[in-house]
Amino acid sequence: MSSRTLTGSVIGLDAQLVEVEANHWMGQYKFHVVGLPDAMVQEARERVKSALRQSRLPYPHGHMVVNLAPADLRKGGTLYDLPIAIALHAATRGGGMQDLDQTLLAGELALDGSLRPITGALSLAALARDRGLQSIILPEANAAEAALIPGITVRGATSLAQVAAYLRGEIDIPVTPTRKLTVEHVEKTPDADFSCIRGQEHAKRALEIAAGGGHNVLMQGPPGSGKTLLARCFPSILPPLEPSEMLEVTRVWSVAGALGSDGLVTDRPFRSPHHTASGVSLVGGGTFPRPGEISLAHRGVLFLDEFPEFGRSVLENLRQPLEDGTVTVSRIQQTVKFPARFMLLAAMNPCPCGYATDPGRTCTCSPLHVSNYRKRLSGPLLDRIDLLIEVPKVPTEKLLALEPGEPSSAIRERVIRARDIQKTRAQETGVLTNGELSGEMIRTHIRPKEDAKTLLEHAVNRFQLSGRAYFRILKVARTIADLAGVETVEVEHVAEALQYRQVIE
Repeated sequence: MSSRTLTGSVIGLDAQLVEVEANHWMGQYKFHVVGLPDAMVQEARERVKSALRQSRLPYPHGHMVVNLAPADLRKGGTLYDLPIAIALHAATRGGGMQDLDQTLLAGELALDGSLRPITGALSLAALARDRGLQSIILPEANAAEAALIPGITVRGATSLAQVAAYLRGEIDIPVTPTRKLTVEHVEKTPDADFSCIRGQEHAKRALEIAAGGGHNVLMQGPPGSGKTLLARCFPSILPPLEPSEMLEVTRVWSVAGALGSDGLVTDRPFRSPHHTASGVSLVGGGTFPRPGEISLAHRGVLFLDEFPEFGRSVLENLRQPLEDGTVTVSRIQQTVKFPARFMLLAAMNPCPCGYATDPGRTCTCSPLHVSNYRKRLSGPLLDRIDLLIEVPKVPTEKLLALEPGEPSSAIRERVIRARDIQKTRAQETGVLTNGELSGEMIRTHIRPKEDAKTLLEHAVNRFQLSGRAYFRILKVARTIADLAGVETVEVEHVAEALQYRQVIE
């Protein structure tokens, strides 16, 4: 007797429908899984065998073959355990299972038959809806996540026995209500607040601009000047995620297996990989490509401390994502795209010893060492950073005398107002922030006054800036005008934007 169940294979952020066909006949005991399964899928044989017996479900004897179609698509992961077990159970019973052709099944089985969570539940729910299926059954721990997709009935199960009894029509599994995404302006106590930073008004202003327009920042300064503290405070001034952004970020984190118990990412991500991170861990990859740090930072912040200490080849991987907002991972079997629209926040010392710009310490580096250290950052990479700023060391005696800085809540309010202006502009541009504007969009929607345009052209010629730098300065000037609530980009906005374009040589 043969039977068929439906499941999905998660490829990148999307899923493809997979049919699980089971057949058995009398003969010597054999259990084959075919259809390009990887080692985890092959190991499902033992998990399924134990789960069926522990669930007191009849286990087929003789020769069993499970085919995962289409056969030319590589299958990986543990989500195939449940559909394989149900297909074998249906084949043993000779049918009598309801809605198998209208239900997508996914879940990892424990040896006792209980269901464990899987990755990519959000993509599987979207697949079930797009294919016109009625429902999806998956582990209870993934139900809240899958319920973010409207138009599909989601049922969260706890065990194989429960799923089998439901499909036989003996019990009911409660439906998980569809979750509505809303922006909740809930005041949260930040881990680090800008009010604890004494001095560094220039750097704090630069970070406010970066948050207001989604710009990339590189901070250079001696050890102890406050670069890392500024970075840790940066999330406290970021605006809340929009509903569409929540779904984008949650989908990435779902595929990466990084979601929490709530099944939804509500705060902007802040990722801070160590400088020993490899290129694959940063941009993503693997046999079955998974998102890397730059995709996990999508719609949030990627903080790279000790920027030049990262491998040069690793940093060069950032060039295309910084420009396009996506990263393409190519393998022999497949090519997938992951979103990577993040704000790069980087920090570096001015030299290997760190004290080249510290008035209180003497630099011990030779000019050659300093030059080689700074050359670890290529010109094309620096050209993709909007704000390059110096963070000087605040004298120790002034740290106690200075008043506390402006609180993050006040800065965040200005950032949210600037983002609201850009949200209105997005109806014409199609992008949410000034940092995402393309060259053509800048020509159409950013028209500086003549004196501002003259100042910018003079600066470009004087400092021999590239065309990319020219457009990035315009985008920063547009954000400064939005923070001020001004419709036109004026000369003072361009002048301030030029202050944040220091050249790291």
